[in-house]
Amino acid sequence: MSAISYYTADGLKKLREELDYLKSVMRPKASQDIADARDKGDLSENAEYDAAKEAQGMLEMRIAKLEEIHANARLIDESNLDLSKVLVLSQVKIKNQTNGMEMKYTLVAESEADLKSGKISVTSPIGKGLLGKKVGEVAEITVPNGVLKFEILEISRE
Repeated sequence: MSAISYYTADGLKKLREELDYLKSVMRPKASQDIADARDKGDLSENAEYDAAKEAQGMLEMRIAKLEEIHANARLIDESNLDLSKVLVLSQVKIKNQTNGMEMKYTLVAESEADLKSGKISVTSPIGKGLLGKKVGEVAEITVPNGVLKFEILEISRE
């Protein structure tokens, strides 16, 4: 049994779009690739046919995985979230107490994490350490290099 994953409306939409694309575009293409390779002759010595079958197998595994994720996906109801503490979908401004550097992150589900756009996973060490904290509290987060201390400066929603 797979774990339940929580998604924003945008994240769930992207998941559905990828699944639809794989089923409606890539699956027929994989079948056509196999048919084209089969037409080239003896299957016992046909590397193109073997490669096409393997690619189809990988595609079907990806589709099955996405279907499982989609079946266990839950949409986050933002209207019921507490704004006084850090939760999933919180935009958090934190200050590193060691070097005084301020950063702003949005906590999202693991599948939506993208550090370049400031989205960190709630299952990451920093995400776990920030969860449940309130403005003014200090989160002590154990990372491979030691312990980081972040002061929560601000909590908001996008």
